[in-house]
This record gives sequence, structure tokens and C-alpha cells, in this order.
Amino acid sequence: MACYLQALKSIMRLQRTIKKETTFYGIGLHTGKYATVKLKPASRDTGIIFYRVDKGAIIRANIGSVIDTAFATTIGFVNGSDVVKIKTVEHLLAAIAGLGIDNLIVEVDGPEIPILDGSSTQLVGIILDAGIAKQGKKMPYIKIKKPIVYEDAYSRIIVLPYDGVRISYCINFGHRILGQQELSIDINEKTFVQEIAPARTFGFLSDVEKLRANGLAKGGSLDNAVIVGDNGILNDAGLRFEDEFVRHKVLDSIGDLSLIGFPIQGHIMLEKAGHTANINFLKKLITSVDSYSLISSEVDHLPNHVLNYN
Repeated sequence: MACYLQALKSIMRLQRTIKKETTFYGIGLHTGKYATVKLKPASRDTGIIFYRVDKGAIIRANIGSVIDTAFATTIGFVNGSDVVKIKTVEHLLAAIAGLGIDNLIVEVDGPEIPILDGSSTQLVGIILDAGIAKQGKKMPYIKIKKPIVYEDAYSRIIVLPYDGVRISYCINFGHRILGQQELSIDINEKTFVQEIAPARTFGFLSDVEKLRANGLAKGGSLDNAVIVGDNGILNDAGLRFEDEFVRHKVLDSIGDLSLIGFPIQGHIMLEKAGHTANINFLKKLITSVDSYSLISSEVDHLPNHVLNYN
């Protein structure tokens, strides 16, 4: 949820980064290209900064950096005739947000964040191994005061005032194996790590060839995604949760909605929402200035880099 998902309960906390640099690498789900990622500590008030080292390009993790939401969240910018981008950032952003990391440098030497096992569990382990360091300044957060509703032809997202951080999600794919699933959960470090982070990305066997024909899912396999066939799950080990699909959608939403740059105290309810709806909801939230407050000991409004996302 537009957040770094701690159970804030209207109590402000200190900003956080990691204690030491750490590295991971692997193949990208959609590009099929290998990349190495270095996570580095950052000073307070830095936010989450991506650095595409092979392009010499800095990309701030915020709404204005989102350039594509088809089957993944892609951040980047146009540089003359070249488009500099980093694809599939949502799982890493979810791990960062779920562990309450506010300031971080993410260096990547390729066009996509490695998919690893398709969930955020390994990413959580990598961050925890690096250690979490508290920083000597409070972290502002967004407190929802009035309901905000976003709707399009396919999706609905509603946020309500709530004394904490809660996500409720409903999906319905109309598939005999993957029908309707619902989950409602308070989000904090423990629930994220145990209940959300292990849920893997998923897809339908019938869509695989179509995706690859459109230049996507080139790195996808049964090692990094749950594949749903006409008659069942194709992965030998089956599912990690009976409702793993909706849990992964919650994971995606945590990553996407963290792009607002601040935790949100509220109850976010999502119905059939994907990456596009998540980002559009953030844009509506930002413009609904009477419906939220930025709670901070130092500022009382969203900074210009958040408001001016176009």
C-alpha cells in the first residue's frame, strides 16, 4: 500500500537503511537477461534510488519514474533516442517496504531486476543478512482521513481511515483452477515476511506463448513462477499457500504503492487491481488533498517531487 508497511498505529518511527552493502544476481523474468544488483546503505531522507550502472543513469523510485505497467512495473526515463529503464521492480520494492527500509541505493547493471524464485522471500533474506540500521530522523507518513475511491473498467481500489496498515484484496480470474480468492491482513514486518513475501508470481500456460511473442516472459520457468494449466498447477511442489495467488497480488501492491515514497496509515481494499490500477490510484490519492494528512514533525505537505509526478 502506498507504503513501507510497518504497523504504524499513528506512532512515528525513525528512518531506516541497511547496515552494509550486499549483492545478488540472476535472470530477469521478462527480458531473460542476467543482472547483478548491489544494495547500498543511504543517508536519511535519500529515499529509494535506483542506479543503472551500465547506463550511468539515476532513477528515483517514485510515481513519476513509472514508464510502463504491462505485466510488471517498469521505472525509467527517455534520454534522447534512448529509453533508460529498469523492469520488474515491484518484488524488490515490496521487500524493501515490507521491512521498513526508507533509504537505499539500488545499483543494477542490466534492464531488469532478477526474478530469483518469483517471490520476495530471498530478497527479504538478503536485506536481513545486510542488517537494518535506524537513522536519527523521524519518517513522515500519510494518514488517511476520508475515503478515496479509484475505479476503471476492470478494477476498484478504495482506501479508508484505519488505525494501522491493512490490505484487503479480491481476485477473480474466472478459471476452473484459479477462481475467486480473497485475503484481508494487517501488514507489519512479521506478517509480511511470513504471510506475503513467500507468494510467487504466477501465470497461465495458455498465455506463455503469447507473452513470449510480445517480448515478455523470456526468463520465466517453473523455477520462478507458478504456472496454471487447464487441469492444475504444473509445478511439481505445488503451491506454498492454498491462496498463493491473491497473496502475490498483495505483494505486488505493496511494491507498487510504495512508490508514493511514504508509508500510508489506512485500510486499502483492492479488487482485480494490477500494476496500472495501483499507479493510477496513487495519482488520485495525491490529488485528494482533503482526504489525507502528512504526519511529520517537520513538514505538513507532500514534497514537490511527489506532487509533480507528470
